[in-house]
Amino acid sequence: MSARILVIDDEESIRYTFRAHLTREGHEVFTSNDYASAIEIIEKNNLDLIFADLILKGHTGIEILGKVKELGLTCPVIMMTGNPSIQTTTEAVRLGAFDYLLKPIHKEPLLRATKIALSHKNLTDMKRSVEEENERIRNNLEAIFRSVNDGIITFTRDMKVIDANDAVEKICKIDPEELAGRNFSEMETHCSKACQNILSGTIKNQSTIRESRIECRQAEQIHQVVSITSSPLISKNGESIGAVMVIRDVTRLNDLENELRIRHQFHNIIGKSSRMQEIYRLLIDLAQTDTTVLITGESGTGKELIAKALHYSGPRAFKPMVTVNCSALAENLLESELFGHVKGAFTGALKHKVGRFQAADQGTIFLDEIGDVAPSIQLKLLRVIQEKELERVGDSQSIKVDVRIITSTNQPLKQKVERGEFREDLYYRLKVVEIILPPLRERKEDIEMLVIHFCDLFNTKFGKGIEGVTDDVLHAFKQYRWPGNIRELEHAIEHAFVLCHGNIITIDHIPSEIRENKGPEKKPAGENNTGSNQGIMDALKKAEGNRAKAARLLGISRQTLYRKMREGGIH
Repeated sequence: MSARILVIDDEESIRYTFRAHLTREGHEVFTSNDYASAIEIIEKNNLDLIFADLILKGHTGIEILGKVKELGLTCPVIMMTGNPSIQTTTEAVRLGAFDYLLKPIHKEPLLRATKIALSHKNLTDMKRSVEEENERIRNNLEAIFRSVNDGIITFTRDMKVIDANDAVEKICKIDPEELAGRNFSEMETHCSKACQNILSGTIKNQSTIRESRIECRQAEQIHQVVSITSSPLISKNGESIGAVMVIRDVTRLNDLENELRIRHQFHNIIGKSSRMQEIYRLLIDLAQTDTTVLITGESGTGKELIAKALHYSGPRAFKPMVTVNCSALAENLLESELFGHVKGAFTGALKHKVGRFQAADQGTIFLDEIGDVAPSIQLKLLRVIQEKELERVGDSQSIKVDVRIITSTNQPLKQKVERGEFREDLYYRLKVVEIILPPLRERKEDIEMLVIHFCDLFNTKFGKGIEGVTDDVLHAFKQYRWPGNIRELEHAIEHAFVLCHGNIITIDHIPSEIRENKGPEKKPAGENNTGSNQGIMDALKKAEGNRAKAARLLGISRQTLYRKMREGGIH
């Protein structure tokens, strides 16, 4: 084992002899004949061993020993003298001399003392290295323990608290310093101690209990839900020494999950028909992807509900979902609404505006009535889909967006493409997957389920206790053609709730156009959907010219009805 050794003696022969013997053993040897040069060597070199004569010119080897201690060095110092005394020997040992050699010093004692001293130095260095590493690990663990957002409490086998981090105070409203050394079961807290059974189970059964959700019922915070993970603490020899409990506040997450469970699961899309079952299976496949989806179907068939189901059942559920009705705004307003604008982009642009695409970043944008979008906006939409970036009106700087795009229409987009009214490249970009919603007249086996659903809805809304509808009402519903689809059925049930003062809806409570319908109406020749000319005229006839009522029957807005009347030349 090679080492760096310093020999300090004013006798040249001793320095020469020591250098010769130690060099042959493979060591690097430094020599010094006085105190000043010795100190210079000590300060500049990382020495492993020092031999120092007790008597130096104007100084002593004891001073060398003191300097080594002052510098905090770990190298052993072996004192040498030809005239030993009890006083000097005692002083040298007190100051930390490793050994004491008497002159003349022969080869064998020199090499033996060197070997022992270097072995001691190696063990000392190893011990210090282990201690420093342990201290580093201890400090790292302490930093992690103190900085994590989850509450962490460690316990002995008899449920006494060993330690707790700062997050415990935030979650449990208990000062961590007050916990140490106290028995958890005997402490007075502001909570219900619902986690005590979890801790007891872990200690008793020596098993981990993972992510058990409990309601804390804090006095200061009535509704608080936490997730508890409790694991046994095991010593190196495999014995149980206690447990560690990790507490995570999941109140917000629990609320969001409940909201999703109640409002946005697939089963809230009512229907048992085979057509709807196929749509459910397709929704499950699409939920976990970012595929662009086109939802088609007549007005009132539930296209927005399908879009919400796709968003809230997928990985973007906790990000924004933004809905835009493309038919409700003029071209220039729609462009600003979708992409935003900068201040001064046009008259009235008094400040910057964030567009709907940018507002939906990381989430989903649902473009309803996509068939009504003007060609200039179609081009911009195509760029957003292809490049995932947009430019605000009046701005030349591109903005990156990560948005899932879902669109819907009640118009035959393929025919609009053939007529040159809709870009073919955009059409195929939007129609990666198409969900075709059947009209209510093609899924009449679902009417009874929908009636029950809407009765529950309006019982809550109006504070009533209506049990359902008579067989006559159900028969009338199944005979009716439902040009306004599910939206018209919802309005019909609401109409009945307003008129019904008993506990069941009868035939007299439903709208007259449904009550007086004599049987299934034949679909007029050439009618493709409720937005056709014939469909609009039928609705206007039933509404006795009242356009607002006709729009409700068709399940569309008045603005859309006016536009379709203009396009169809209906006055």
